[in-house]
Amino acid sequence: MGRRPMTVRLARWSAEHPWRAIALWVVFVAVCFVGGNAAGLNEATDRDMAIGEAGRAQLIVDGGQFADPAVENVLITPRAGVLDQTAAKAAADDAAARLRQVTGVASVGTPMPSRDGGALLVPITMSGDPGTASDRVQPLRDATAKVQQAHPQLRIEQVGGPSINKALDDTLGSDFKRAELLSLPVTLAILIIAFGALIAAGVPVLLALSSVAAAMGLSTLASHLVPATDTTSSVILLIGMAVGVDYSLFYVRREREERAKGRSALDAVEIAAETSGHAVVVSGFAVIISMAGLLLANDAVFSSLAVGSILVVAVAVTGSLTVLPALLAKLGRWVDRPRVPLLWRLTAPRTGRPGERAPRLWPAVLRPALRAPVATLVVSVGLLLALAAPALGMQLKFPGMEDLPRTTPAMQAYDRLTAAFPSTGTSHTVAVRAPAEQADRVRAALTDLAGRAAGDPLFAPAEGDGPEIEVSADRRVSVLEVATPYASRTDEAARSLHELRDDLAPAALRGIPGVEYAIGGGVADSEDYAAHIKDKLPLVMGFVLALTFLVMAWTFRSVVVALTAIALNLLSAGAAYGLLVLVFQGNWAEGVLGFTSMGAIVSWLPLFLFVVLFGLSMDYHVFVVSRIREGIRNGMTNRDAVAYGITSSAGVVTSAAIVMVGVFAIFASLSTIDMKQLGIGLAAAILLDATIIRAVVLPSLMTLLGDANWWAPRFLRARAATPPADPPTPAPELVGAR
Repeated sequence: MGRRPMTVRLARWSAEHPWRAIALWVVFVAVCFVGGNAAGLNEATDRDMAIGEAGRAQLIVDGGQFADPAVENVLITPRAGVLDQTAAKAAADDAAARLRQVTGVASVGTPMPSRDGGALLVPITMSGDPGTASDRVQPLRDATAKVQQAHPQLRIEQVGGPSINKALDDTLGSDFKRAELLSLPVTLAILIIAFGALIAAGVPVLLALSSVAAAMGLSTLASHLVPATDTTSSVILLIGMAVGVDYSLFYVRREREERAKGRSALDAVEIAAETSGHAVVVSGFAVIISMAGLLLANDAVFSSLAVGSILVVAVAVTGSLTVLPALLAKLGRWVDRPRVPLLWRLTAPRTGRPGERAPRLWPAVLRPALRAPVATLVVSVGLLLALAAPALGMQLKFPGMEDLPRTTPAMQAYDRLTAAFPSTGTSHTVAVRAPAEQADRVRAALTDLAGRAAGDPLFAPAEGDGPEIEVSADRRVSVLEVATPYASRTDEAARSLHELRDDLAPAALRGIPGVEYAIGGGVADSEDYAAHIKDKLPLVMGFVLALTFLVMAWTFRSVVVALTAIALNLLSAGAAYGLLVLVFQGNWAEGVLGFTSMGAIVSWLPLFLFVVLFGLSMDYHVFVVSRIREGIRNGMTNRDAVAYGITSSAGVVTSAAIVMVGVFAIFASLSTIDMKQLGIGLAAAILLDATIIRAVVLPSLMTLLGDANWWAPRFLRARAATPPADPPTPAPELVGAR
């Protein structure tokens, strides 16, 4: 026993002591979850998340410790035609009187007309913590609604940061709730179809959910070392469900296959641990390496996502090696109960008995790769490269306000607000820090800068009497907002930023002793983050590729297998990138998928998509190649081993892929453009990887390479493993296909 692999020893102990293993797992999950909640979450600050010059600008502003109250507006516009100024003035006075009586309103400003006289704006300053303003804005909205009822001839709307945030929280909150509610039944339904039995379908879901719960608690503890962000828990759920279901699926399918051949429950668990369990460990390690690459991005968001993903994968691997064998041993043949009659006949594991009807679908799919590997490889790789080609024109930008869903009245009001008052839309933040004695000189320089910008068509003229320059109480920090009439992700908005950074700001502030300044804002955030991603992507990719190569070469004792694994995963990722560009940088799919094209890919997506896809693709690759190597070790020819490996793993790989595609496709139904792109990118890449890559490209390449697949330097070569007692046999349809 001592010489047997660790996966087998763990599985045997768990199978022989199932109640102990199950109890230990339950205690582990409970301690992680409760301990994490007791420790509390440490969230990332602006300092943690500062990127580029925009990040420096935000830190300068934060250093000024400005009172930054939440601001709302009542916008008065005509329903049609020209605005009646008398009626608008009466409505504005009514709104001011009502809102002054509302709890949470600090002050109501003087009504301000637009330059063309087509709108009237009543500014409102809220009291209390700006961070909770969206939770307290409803009484203001109710008061504005009463003003609208009193003046039906006008359009009277409330618009501002808090009301927009509340509307989006309501919309996106219901979106995510729907996605979470759908993901579990969709996953369970797909697994029922895959297994044809309810208990077998429920086991992977149970392991995945418990892994997610434990990882949530552990990530909360880890946040005290690596601060967490808002998206960490969502990514833990996404990755945890994906790998948790995959690992259990691989293990359960192999255990059922061995029992169908007449093995005892304990022997079946041991064989599953030695084969699928080993593949799970290697796959999990590959996913962890991919996610660890995010730490090199030097970005608080990616670091938080990396830690959460690593934890949930590690927990899922641990569960599949410990509690899963215990459950399978305890359930025995009950794992195949209750059966779904029709589905069970289609999905029941093969017994290997003479006369048993062999599957026909996958041998037919595989036949071209075995008979004409060169032609199959050239055509399939050519198609994938053609799909990847549009990625060369990928543009990266942050989504702006214009990319948020326009289904809410708050966003429709925002469009009317920015049309009437351009300076309330996109703006750049000029943040200056200088000695207190230079405050007057800084003010004069910023006033001059605002004047120069006002004469440039790239910038919007300031509303009111002139530029508003905020100065901190200690007179060390000064802030000026310079507006542009263009949407945040337009080329004109980007040019206005570069003109500020390259010409206007240096010319105005040069020569002031001890001055430090930076230009920030929404446009700057987008430009700087895109540059940051382009700078870090090669480093992250290099790290992931190098370590993955080492892991694959050591695991399979083959340099060729390691190189082909990397090449195929790069091909899969490239095809996913190209598909994203085709769908989202153009306009043709807007009506089909329900989005408005932003002409670019969300800045953070390529880096995150690469590590996730590379990690998840290794699941399938390790599992399939492990089956192929199993055939080689049992004396098959290379061609027969490829046939055996693909056909014997096709069902489980396809089932796992369909689960992932189903879950990711739900995310593609959400309202925001970033979630749509993430869902479509992940779903399409997994589908391509599990079908074209694993069923066409991989077998044709391994058939073409023949014995060269297993070449390695002398130091990597290992003695052949002892073959199992019941060697696998190739699919009979494929033996004659040579």
